[in-house]
Amino acid sequence: MCAAILLAEDDPSQAELVRRYLVASGHDVTVAPDGQRTLELARSRRPDLIVLDVMMPRLDGLTVCRVLREESPVPILILTARSSEDDMLLGLDLGADDYLTKPYSPRELMARVRTLLRRAVPAPARPERVLRIGRIVVDLDGHTVTVADRPVECTPAEFAILAAMAAQPERVLTRPQLLEHTRGIDRESTNRAIDTHIMNLRRKVESDPRRPVHLLTVYGVGYKISDAAR
Repeated sequence: MCAAILLAEDDPSQAELVRRYLVASGHDVTVAPDGQRTLELARSRRPDLIVLDVMMPRLDGLTVCRVLREESPVPILILTARSSEDDMLLGLDLGADDYLTKPYSPRELMARVRTLLRRAVPAPARPERVLRIGRIVVDLDGHTVTVADRPVECTPAEFAILAAMAAQPERVLTRPQLLEHTRGIDRESTNRAIDTHIMNLRRKVESDPRRPVHLLTVYGVGYKISDAAR
């Protein structure tokens, strides 16, 4: 399971160690050096999981946990040097899903991450088969795209990318994540090819491809689809 993970850790060496283990497990990792930045990144990037250190500058991890839990059901794994039962219960009461005390083994951390990600997977349900983002309509069964009721021809790779984005509006998808949706469709596809597909899609679905309002670039991260009417 490839997940977008936000790692909140102010110790650069510890953050780099944990980041490497997470990346080696196939995850896309963003590091936040303090509590305030953690809140900002959690709100803008909507990660699948947050690994949250308690002792951080600007805002401590417990405050961050409380605020995030009021805003989102995102799984939160707290890392802390505090090992008393009261500290653990406080973190759980504030909304953390799991609690790991320092020092810990990287293998145990990875096991906790896998468990939380599995729990976060929703129960199987019939997915929405017609996706609407503003004036863009993606029909998954009919494999068609319309813009303001006008049919738009898309290549299989373009359709796969647009459908992946439309299924998660306002969520930023990285190039590797979008690339996964073209596996088996476009054998030559690369991260750079994703940029080309997005450029071609903009020509087809945007009124002005040079000033897109639906297929947006999030610099340094990837792309997201937005309902410009919001």
